[in-house]
Amino acid sequence: MLSRRKLRFRLIVSFALFGFGLSALFAFAALNIRTRVEDQLVNASLLDDAKWANQQAREHPGEAGPGSRLLTGMIKSERTLYKAPLAWQNLPNGVHDIYEPDETGKTHHYKLAVWREGGIISFLRYDVSREELGKQQLLISVIGAVFVFGLLSLVLGLWLSRKVLKPVSELARRLRDFRKAGKAEPLAPYFADDEVGELAQALDEYAARLTAMVERDREFNSDVSHELRTPLAVIASTTELLQGSPDLTDKLRERLKRIERASRQANELIEALLLLSRAERRGPTRGETTEVARVAADVIESQRPQMRDKPLDIELSVAEPVSVNAPASVLSVALTNLIGNAIKYTLEGLVRVEIGAGRVEVIDTGPGIKPEDAERLFQRGVRGEGAGGSGAGLGLAIVRRLCDLYGWQVSMRPRSDTNGAIASLVFEPA
Repeated sequence: MLSRRKLRFRLIVSFALFGFGLSALFAFAALNIRTRVEDQLVNASLLDDAKWANQQAREHPGEAGPGSRLLTGMIKSERTLYKAPLAWQNLPNGVHDIYEPDETGKTHHYKLAVWREGGIISFLRYDVSREELGKQQLLISVIGAVFVFGLLSLVLGLWLSRKVLKPVSELARRLRDFRKAGKAEPLAPYFADDEVGELAQALDEYAARLTAMVERDREFNSDVSHELRTPLAVIASTTELLQGSPDLTDKLRERLKRIERASRQANELIEALLLLSRAERRGPTRGETTEVARVAADVIESQRPQMRDKPLDIELSVAEPVSVNAPASVLSVALTNLIGNAIKYTLEGLVRVEIGAGRVEVIDTGPGIKPEDAERLFQRGVRGEGAGGSGAGLGLAIVRRLCDLYGWQVSMRPRSDTNGAIASLVFEPA
């Protein structure tokens, strides 16, 4: 899963961790090098002093050996070596680290330089307790410095992130403003010729291509709607003239009415599809108030030929009047798909259209639907089980888009009492 943290936060944390890690690594290296160099220098000095003391003891046997608070000298001959501490007696030439408990039981650390030459053994002891105290103080200081540099890295990361991400933040702000205004303006002139400027130029080119594509679609939809309305108007006018003929039989008159209803539905579908193609946030009502029961009755009459010879009845029940602030064409397209699907999938029984409480419900006695498939039926290209004919599975997808445009809610659910399904269309408050 991708991280949801902001880019600036990740940049600050990365810079702070880098500064802290680099400071800690430098401090560790400095302490390690200091310890190694100091140990080598002390060992070399002690061994030189032990050699010098051995030489002085051999050249001037009557003089006393060297001694001080930190350096303790002892000169022994091989015959009197037993008088030296037991831990010293078998040590070879060189500098040795000795750890011994003192009077309080605490381990005491000191360095011992040993040099044997000419029957004389010189011991030179160096107390390193004060040196270790200095190392502890230095370690505390270095740790404090690491935290100080880590804090400085954090502060520097805050400042640099603001400077570095300022063009990106400005680009995001302008994009948000364009989204609110609904109109895109060129971005590239506001940014330097760098990576952010290249991104702004790419966004400008992409926006230009999208705008051109949308304009072409709008022009195409307008042209198609104009060209389709012309033959439909001819069909409607011709049908009206034919219906006025006195020598028409009842069967021909009924067929002419079906042609008239089909042409009217085609006009309504064209208008609804044009509304969708404009992709407006709110549907243009043009001050129209539509009576739902009247449109539902017209849709039911237009859909009766689909029943053919099936043992199927269709009823309209109006519990209370419902009006919507939308064109009749939009409502007709939505109800045509819902009622038409109920008739198509119901082989026998009853299709009941109930209106009231700000909604329309289409209840059928067909095979029903699975609860998990209810939402999937509103996707493009998805058809219900047992669907026949040449449908493309677009009807309910168009209904969902119209409802989103006008703020309505459409849903499908299985009936709980018997087989069948219930399609609900809930309108926004008028």
